[in-house]
Amino acid sequence: MNQDKIDKIIKRIAFQIHENNQNESEIFLIGIHKNGYILSKLIQKELKTISNSKINLCCLKINKKNPFKNIEFDFDLVQIKNKSIVLIDDVLNSGKTLIYGVKYLLEIPLSNFNTAVLIDRNHKKFPIKIDFKGISLSTSIKENVNVVFDKNKSYAIID
Repeated sequence: MNQDKIDKIIKRIAFQIHENNQNESEIFLIGIHKNGYILSKLIQKELKTISNSKINLCCLKINKKNPFKNIEFDFDLVQIKNKSIVLIDDVLNSGKTLIYGVKYLLEIPLSNFNTAVLIDRNHKKFPIKIDFKGISLSTSIKENVNVVFDKNKSYAIID
């Protein structure tokens, strides 16, 4: 996947988020550290051009090997109470990271909760639904999908 395709996907996801949250005055994009957060920033940039809603950007750090340990969120959970949020990551592998992110964020009532990923690998082990996705890839479990966000050239490769 090259820069042009990633740009088109980001624009499409931004429009989907906008359409799904037209009546919301404030939307929180919560990116999973590290690439999910970078993707969130790119979506935020697109959303600001099409939406009148206030678009907030947050980062959620989850230990991917042990998601029960120290989840870090750079906002106070009270700030997102009764707000619309979108939890964003670059690649959905098993769904483990996203499901623990959802669990953490559901500690308080929300107006609307959606998920978005750039690439869905179709290897879910956890019951997580993706509302907005760029592409679905059928890969072998041994293959690894890497997304690289460089300043002037972003791409995704399969190892």
